[in-house]
Amino acid sequence: MNILITGGAGYIGSELTDYLLKDGYEVTCYDNLMYDATSLLRYAGHPNFNFVKADVRNKEILGKHLEKADIIIPLAALVGFPLCERDRRGAHEINYEINQWIADNKRVEQKVIYPCTNSGYGTSEEICTEESPLFPVSLYGITKVEAEKAYQQVENHVTFRLATVYGPSSRMRTDLLVNNFVLKALRDRVLVLYECEFMRNYVHIHDICRAFKFVIDNWEDCKNETYNVGNDSLNMNKLELARKIKEHMPLEIIKAEFTKDPDVRDYEVSSQKIYKKGFSCKYDLDDGILQLIKAYTIIESPWYANY
Repeated sequence: MNILITGGAGYIGSELTDYLLKDGYEVTCYDNLMYDATSLLRYAGHPNFNFVKADVRNKEILGKHLEKADIIIPLAALVGFPLCERDRRGAHEINYEINQWIADNKRVEQKVIYPCTNSGYGTSEEICTEESPLFPVSLYGITKVEAEKAYQQVENHVTFRLATVYGPSSRMRTDLLVNNFVLKALRDRVLVLYECEFMRNYVHIHDICRAFKFVIDNWEDCKNETYNVGNDSLNMNKLELARKIKEHMPLEIIKAEFTKDPDVRDYEVSSQKIYKKGFSCKYDLDDGILQLIKAYTIIESPWYANY
């Protein structure tokens, strides 16, 4: 079976490719290499790996590879509210319009697994389930939620609402909260927290990869549904996250009580729906922190962020 991953050289795609190749799939990664041209080099010798360098908005090229795919995993996106605000047109075209086009042009038998973000919940005093209303607070969240709606209208879809992902990747991101906090803690031994009571839900990148594999392996039981994908034991605020990091290194934590955080998301999320299907998370926050410490020790440069 052929799997097409748009944005395949990115933070999740570069790791997910490894999982899928090991399962025997033929994987085609489609990416314009906006960030890192080396994240997929380790697969160059694999007979089932293919790479296409192109912009996802090039419908002529994308259409040729879409036609051959049995499974479509659309990861290509401008990620995060700072990047989307700087390129609002690109955010709309890449995060929404091309996903609407894929939804409109895929064949009924083709499977599509689309990762949305649980940032679409915005702020909520209740524990968010898949039935909770969506109130995205940024252009990034708005465009991702609109793309999710497009895929929910077609047969043979699964959509994920991903928690904040953490952990090392071949195409590292240092702007994700856990990854960023660990890097700052290592460099400065100080974390300054703004509005530290804001809650988030977290999940290790390899649990995300495992979730993709899980729904592929259990398609008939999982298809045509939306699932939160996070670690329910990792609903925590920024202060709790900083204290967990402090367990692994010397760290001073400073609370800036009168400074606003521009990212106003604040919510707790339940992933019980996918757990009840049989999926469970394997990695905890300690695993990710220790892995990040090793990774930052190996590569001292700040790597890449979506800024």
